[in-house]
Amino acid sequence: MCGIYGAVSLTSAPLRHRDRLPAMAAALAHRGPDGERVVGHERASLGARRLAIMDLTTGDQPFQSPDGSVWMVCNGEIYNAPALRREYAAAGYPFRSTGDIETIVPLYERFGPEGVGRLEGMFGLAVWDDRRRVLVLARDRAGEKPLFWTRTDGELRFASEIQALLAYPDQARRLDPGAAALYAALGYVPAPHTMFAGIHKLAPAHLLVASAAGVTIHPYWDAAAVAARPSQLESPAQLRGVLLAAVERELMSDVPVGVFTSGGLDSSLLAAAAARVLAGEKIHTYAVKFVEPGYDESADALAVTRHIRTTHHVVTADDAALERAFELVTRSLAEPVGDPAILPTYLLAEAAREHVKVVLSGEGADELFGGYPTYLGHRATLLYLRLPRAVRRAFRRAVDAWPSSTGKVTLEFLLKQFVGAAELPSLERHLTWFGALGPDDDTVPAMACNLTAFPKADPLNRILWLDFLSYLPDNLLVKVDRGTMLASIEARAPYLDREVMELVLPAPSALKVRGFTTKVILKEAARGLVPDWVIRRRKRGLSVPVARWLNTGLAALADRVLARPRLFPGAPTAQLLAEHRALHRNNARKLWPVLMAELWAERWNVES
Repeated sequence: MCGIYGAVSLTSAPLRHRDRLPAMAAALAHRGPDGERVVGHERASLGARRLAIMDLTTGDQPFQSPDGSVWMVCNGEIYNAPALRREYAAAGYPFRSTGDIETIVPLYERFGPEGVGRLEGMFGLAVWDDRRRVLVLARDRAGEKPLFWTRTDGELRFASEIQALLAYPDQARRLDPGAAALYAALGYVPAPHTMFAGIHKLAPAHLLVASAAGVTIHPYWDAAAVAARPSQLESPAQLRGVLLAAVERELMSDVPVGVFTSGGLDSSLLAAAAARVLAGEKIHTYAVKFVEPGYDESADALAVTRHIRTTHHVVTADDAALERAFELVTRSLAEPVGDPAILPTYLLAEAAREHVKVVLSGEGADELFGGYPTYLGHRATLLYLRLPRAVRRAFRRAVDAWPSSTGKVTLEFLLKQFVGAAELPSLERHLTWFGALGPDDDTVPAMACNLTAFPKADPLNRILWLDFLSYLPDNLLVKVDRGTMLASIEARAPYLDREVMELVLPAPSALKVRGFTTKVILKEAARGLVPDWVIRRRKRGLSVPVARWLNTGLAALADRVLARPRLFPGAPTAQLLAEHRALHRNNARKLWPVLMAELWAERWNVES
């Protein structure tokens, strides 16, 4: 794991600002505090900041081919590296390290850019072929690891995080209006866009090849093609076996590994699986404790970890700790992260850094297995729309009159969300429930394009697939990657193992959501590994008490920023804030992303 960066000239001209490479490295120091190295010449340079997890003594990047013509840097872990190493060692390749990342070099030498499709793991990688003068960039299938790039006057620059690209004096800091509109609607920016005009996010499962002939981008793995295959998911026992194998692969490490836990099904199953794989070894688990009534799940997490017998740590997220995390996030990241759960994620990672360098996290389970309450909302809509229009109108008036609460996902909040969008078409309804300010006329068709190649026979699966393609990589995985890397630890998501994804994506939604029960087959697979009460427990998620915070500790800041937002001048944020303050409606989900974007623009001097 590390932060990678570099710049290459796609012409014969030398790099114009090669002296900025140290500044790129400095901007990524939190991703790799254990070392720094650069290789290159006047027309190309690649570098890495290292977080040492595998091969602690000989694993420094960049790696080069024996003749020095191929250079490679990679942020992530390659889980099938042992098989690749055996294959290429048998063919005589002279490895200089014993870790996982170097295996990419002989793979590239044999297969070229398309060799990326043979990698199993999470990664953002770059290969410079000096002989052919070709740059290759690639991201893992689910989008666990980030990779950004920009092209300026014949040069292509890339980095694990945007702030490294801003180290260049000729990098414009202009707002991309289209990306800003998507962010306002959704609360995140879908790939390939970023909030900066001219800076791009390489999409998950995509390969970029750049040379003097131009830049091409294409997928090396297609989730739609996978979803269209006949389902091979036949039993909970089969699923359990695949998940246990994924956890075993992702426990690959030369340093201690921990698990983020909440007491919910996804994280509890990971902790139990890790305990089974590492029988007899110490496993650290971490849970957040909120002081806000209704938000705290630490007691549930403690009960699960006692059952599994881990070494458990509770991390308190009081107002002072959350404020400290808020200041760090808004100061450090050159992209607005609209999910407030990044704050407790950072606090968990900061505490975990005292004992481990790697944690397992449960991202991906909800999108693959149908875990969100919104999926049940789509089912409930079918019944709601059968009611006479007058009954629905009266019900909506009654719900809207219900006084608001700043509690965590209250019944009042869920009902107001439900009736506010229940009569919309399914995709617009989903984006309204799941988004920020809500979709405009451009957002719905833009997001619908993601589903063009997917099967059409299973409407609920299509909603799950959309979340897998957008909400997961561009919101949740951003939150987890940035939150953990700010504390210099690595998060891994076993539910996003390729074998798990390819087993579950084509499975019919009836195996995932049955009646008003979510994650049906995952719950059945978990029986015997976790306590039954965990399986029966209602999903709550890692929520943050920002609704109250906007009215108390952040009130002055919210008043200043949201009264007249610079990036979103037409947004009704003043009205939304007034409703929120009057406890008429909990608008925190709409206001928080706007607040974060406005603070981002101030911090990074963004031209709007």
